[in-house]
Amino acid sequence: MTFRCFINPRHGVPGIVVLPEGAGRRARAAIAAWPGYAPTPLLHLGDVATALDLGAVHYKDEATRFGLGSFKALGGAHAVFRVIVGELSRTGIATAATAAELEAGMYQEATAAITVTCATDGNHGRSVAWGARRFGARCVIFVHPGVTRGRREAMTALGAEVREVPGNYDDSVRASEAAARAGGWHLVSDTSWPGYTETPREVMQGYRLMAEEALDALPAPPTHAFIQAGVGGVAAAVSVALRARHGRGPRLVVVEPERAACLLASAEAGAPTAVTGELDTIMAGLACGEPSLLAWQELERAAFAFMAIPDDACLRAMRFLACRTPPVEGGESGVAGLAALVLAARNREGRAALGLGPESRVLLFGTEGATDRAVYEDLVTGSAVDTTPLAALLR
Repeated sequence: MTFRCFINPRHGVPGIVVLPEGAGRRARAAIAAWPGYAPTPLLHLGDVATALDLGAVHYKDEATRFGLGSFKALGGAHAVFRVIVGELSRTGIATAATAAELEAGMYQEATAAITVTCATDGNHGRSVAWGARRFGARCVIFVHPGVTRGRREAMTALGAEVREVPGNYDDSVRASEAAARAGGWHLVSDTSWPGYTETPREVMQGYRLMAEEALDALPAPPTHAFIQAGVGGVAAAVSVALRARHGRGPRLVVVEPERAACLLASAEAGAPTAVTGELDTIMAGLACGEPSLLAWQELERAAFAFMAIPDDACLRAMRFLACRTPPVEGGESGVAGLAALVLAARNREGRAALGLGPESRVLLFGTEGATDRAVYEDLVTGSAVDTTPLAALLR
């Protein structure tokens, strides 16, 4: 099975601070105080490590995060909270409203007049909708035709209005931005561009908590971390957390679908580069053609390598996890890091390029579970699976 791997020639070059430490600590404290918060599991995949001749492989399982099925519960909802607090302060209603006050409806009349909006492939919009319902705001979500019915229904069930626009994910981003300008709404995007960075920065600070939880739970520092990317926000957040804890030791590998690899294209070009077209991939949450400015500012110098992988590799990883005892629900976008690790570690050139060997300790992030149950079941059971689960992953 083919894949692309590009070793970043700018790895280690100093750059700007994308996620300030103080705001990161504030985000972690705020989210950790939410009802129902608990760190998600870190699974040891010893059989994978043995099969790939690696020292250790750990998988951070985000399928249970706040009942929303993905790590994005950490980002969008936190950013919605920050937007509402900022608006209440700006209008003189409350200088420092707390999450508990908002959840209790203390400023209900004011928050009901606030509309938050974003574009989504499913998971980010669900988090924004969940945050809007918790903190009392109105929510409008923009989707493209490829967003599944199940993911739309999950957002409407949280009280969001879902609007479809033509095109792909990047077109829906532009539609949400235009609607926010026209309606005086608050854009809560997980991607960023010149002139729009502060709210996406808060989203990324929420994501960073996932990586910090994993690093807290690991028995030893990782030598490698594989993290999937759409616009790059979560990959950059993981990168910041790794550097803050372990310097430049761990090698960060950014993984994208082969048909939507905008970050790999940017790394090859040495500047932010968009990929166009239908961005056709089963990895729906990663089907993004334009990199986030903030993410690129981090990854252009901190990522060790960029990989682009085929859909079939993710199907195998999903089925492998589903066959475990107990089963692990890995969604089609959430298993990309595991799929990339298998491809690289079983390829002589890839193994050498990334420095993978018997002493390697690899950290993976299972960033979503079954966020659309019907799609998940179809992908996992849609064709024959090898009777030996590990063989399903390695064949």
